Amino acid sequence: MTLEVKSLSLLGKALEKLEQGFDGLPHFGRSVDTTALESILTEVAERMKDNYPYEHPLYVGQMLKPPHPIARLAYALSLWINPNNHALDGGRCSSHMEKEAVAEIARIFGWDIHLGHLCSGGTMANLEALWIAGSVNPGKKIVASVQAHYTHSRICGVLNIPFEAVPCDNLARMKTDDLETLLKRGDVGTVVATLGTTATGSIDPLPEIIELRKKYGFRLHVDSAYGGYFILAQNLRDSSRTAYDRLHEVDSIVVDPHKHGLQPYGCGCVLFKDPSVGRFYKHDSPYTYFTSSELHLGEISLECSRPGASAVALWATQKMFPLVRGGQFADDLERCRTAALKFFTFLTEDSRFMTAMEPELDIVIWAVAARSASEASRLASELFDGAAAENLHLAKANLPAYLLADHWPSLEWDQDYITCLRACMMKPEHLDWIPQITSALKRAAEKIL
Repeated sequence: MTLEVKSLSLLGKALEKLEQGFDGLPHFGRSVDTTALESILTEVAERMKDNYPYEHPLYVGQMLKPPHPIARLAYALSLWINPNNHALDGGRCSSHMEKEAVAEIARIFGWDIHLGHLCSGGTMANLEALWIAGSVNPGKKIVASVQAHYTHSRICGVLNIPFEAVPCDNLARMKTDDLETLLKRGDVGTVVATLGTTATGSIDPLPEIIELRKKYGFRLHVDSAYGGYFILAQNLRDSSRTAYDRLHEVDSIVVDPHKHGLQPYGCGCVLFKDPSVGRFYKHDSPYTYFTSSELHLGEISLECSRPGASAVALWATQKMFPLVRGGQFADDLERCRTAALKFFTFLTEDSRFMTAMEPELDIVIWAVAARSASEASRLASELFDGAAAENLHLAKANLPAYLLADHWPSLEWDQDYITCLRACMMKPEHLDWIPQITSALKRAAEKIL
């Protein structure tokens, strides 16, 4: 693997340009012990070798997509200023860049009018969305599917909001019949739909959920932390496309630029369709000195100090890769899904593996063919290690029997779960590397199975 370093020379040029903005000030400089810097930085590099090769196409395990060079450079450049996007006073330019970048994300969901901001990630973004939901419908329950991210039940515990999980069908999508059963009780205030579950990449049936909202009047939040950007892809299956086309009708949306948005970690985004929910954020703090009458991002965010560097990196990336259908950014998402479908086809045609759900986005799950769930789980763990020995890095996922029993009726379910293997084809390069990925998996399977 070769780490990209050619772009580093551009950072020096950009820093010279940045420094020109402060030429009117009296000279000031800090002495730097470059010898100590080099020594410690070398030690850091040595320590950092103890990592999986996240950037390489043979890494298909966790949701780790390398930030684009423009994001890395813009983030690093901003650190010489180190802006704080809580108040315009601490992040004057970067706050405006955040508003512009967030507005561009909102537009892909069909919202020209919105309230939104960046935050540290999907967990914090969902916390804010559910906090607003609880404020709008106090005392009411929040429900999400059993395949929704565990953060929703945890957040409800933090917020002291009642939570209940809705069963899923055998495609890991929320069952609307079971949802309606819960809604009939009259105590549900908010439904969380997931567009892109983290385990399987499944898409909840948003159109049907919207129809239920017309009948029961609940608040509708969509967690698309992982899958949100796929609204730009033009190679989705029809049911997924229909769900994404209805996103403009929901109340709030979460998407993570640090997943498919090419950003360094620490960049999530929460969006609200109705800007008036900003009233719940209002505060009068004697410790915050707002010297501008313009809206400060700290006035619409639960987090106070926030890195302006994240906003600068996101703004620069979206400047280079506009969020439009048919553009380079959208094309790369389509390549990810195509890679997942090709890999799924390979697995389906190999009798050593058991497949179930065709990928809706770019996540593929499969199991090792065996007589029982326990044996398949054991073999999956062995194959996981064997693939790593071939430099192919996968992930494991323990999935419940109710999700897969219908797909594999001849399997003896001697335990209530099965350990599956999981590949996240979230790099566009994965499409070109399918032959190498499948070859490595074949070599591991020949040794173990």
